[in-house]
Parts: sequence; C-alpha cells; structure tokens
Amino acid sequence: QVQLVESGGGLVQAGGSLRLSCVASGSIFSINVMGWYRQAPGKQRELVATIASGGSPNYADSVKGRFTISRDNLKNTVYLQMNSLKPEYTAVYYCNANSRLRGQYAWYDYWGQGTQVTVSS
Repeated sequence: QVQLVESGGGLVQAGGSLRLSCVASGSIFSINVMGWYRQAPGKQRELVATIASGGSPNYADSVKGRFTISRDNLKNTVYLQMNSLKPEYTAVYYCNANSRLRGQYAWYDYWGQGTQVTVSS
C-alpha cells in the first residue's frame, strides 16, 4: 500500500498564498504521475494540477498563472504553491499518486485524506 499525507492547508485571506505538501510512503517501487485535486462543498472533485515523474506539469485553466506544482522524486513528495488565492478556491485539496508497489506490476491510484483550504474574502 501507499500512504499519502498532505499538509499545509489552512485559512488565508483572498490574495494570500499557501503551500501544500504531500509525502508518499510505503512499499513504493515507482511513482508515475502525482497531482492535486480539490472538492468544494456540493461539487464534484476536480483536477487542479498534475506532474509527471519527468517534471511535465499540467494545470486546470482556473489556476494557470496562480498555482505551481513541483515534486521531489527522491523524497516522493509533491508540492502545490498557491498564490493570489480567491474565495472560490475554498475546498478540500487531495493528493493523488499513480504508483507501482515493489514486487507488483500493476499501477494504482492512491489518495490522501485531504487538507482543507479556506480563502476568506
């Protein structure tokens, strides 16, 4: 199994910044894509940003130019730097990792427990 632990969420005023971190641990052989998703109350979970193991990022249009995703492959960690935050970004942010375990050949998606981000107006 792979455990993902997020940190860095909290309450911030509009225009402020937060940096989320997510550390993956367990019997990991390899991690392909890591990413961040969010789910606001009453809405479906949506993609925020993903990054491949080679470092190619992908962003939702709503966060382009405001958020930056990065990763440290040696630490199995993915980050999300969030700048110029808006109230509509308020949501639970979930970390995702597409991973392969040692001794296995299949790739599976794993999820963290989520971290709350609240942006006040």
